[in-house]
Amino acid sequence: MNEAKYIGLDVHQATISVSVLDSSGKLVMEALLETKAETILQFLCGLGGSLQVTFEEGTWAAWLHDLLKPHVTRVVVCDPRKNNLGKVGNKNDRGDARELAELVYRNKLKSVYHGEHGMRTLKELARSYITITRDLTRVLSRVKAIYRSWAIPCAGQQVYAPRHRTEWLAKLAEAGVHRRAELYYQQFDALAALRQEARRELLAESRMHFAVKLLRQIPSIGPIRAARLVALQTPHRFRTKRQFWAYIGLALKTYSSGEYRFVGGQLQRSKKPLSIRGLNRNHNHDLKNIFKGAAT
Repeated sequence: MNEAKYIGLDVHQATISVSVLDSSGKLVMEALLETKAETILQFLCGLGGSLQVTFEEGTWAAWLHDLLKPHVTRVVVCDPRKNNLGKVGNKNDRGDARELAELVYRNKLKSVYHGEHGMRTLKELARSYITITRDLTRVLSRVKAIYRSWAIPCAGQQVYAPRHRTEWLAKLAEAGVHRRAELYYQQFDALAALRQEARRELLAESRMHFAVKLLRQIPSIGPIRAARLVALQTPHRFRTKRQFWAYIGLALKTYSSGEYRFVGGQLQRSKKPLSIRGLNRNHNHDLKNIFKGAAT
């Protein structure tokens, strides 16, 4: 019972499907657990031995990673886009857990980074600020969409200004449309206030991190961009700058085929140039927006 065990978890809101393989890759146990901390830990403690656990990145990943890390030998939060679970045969929770256990046994998983507990507050504040900003942008688009749908020119920012709001609402003669615009303006006011509060808290927390002061020395990197950079990325994760550029979506994607040929019975590398297929698509969109904004 003290041998290594490889555990695959297919995590859902109410239940977790579990598959356990032994050191030879043989399936020794399957179970269905309730998604509760005490139930999960009790199950793992009953297994014994060296435990290597994997599950896919998702809503529950951060909580489950922090819960399991002190109790197992290794935790791998894997990238679901790289796994292709259920491609052969029927797809179900039991089968997904079995496939995850086999992948961690063969060490064929692409892990997703989890860590940096000292940055947790800054990360959460940055996420709040980004989410509220996106919601506010959507509301601004909806307000202008109302006026455009009634052929009312609304270029510029005046349509959002509180002092001009009565004037703009008067242009909407239909009662239902008028009321809809009023509700959007109320939503805009609430989100604008929340965004300012989130901004103040983000800046206050960012001042506690020395890296923010260093980033502020770079032209076009202001306090918000510096705080978001520190919150969204961890430099020591990347061995080279090439890996970092790929993470933020600024790496060139190349294509080549028929790289070698035989000339006079000798194998030679073709001189055909690589084809550039643009930038990589699998990246952190928030970081890419920060760097693009700083460069323009």
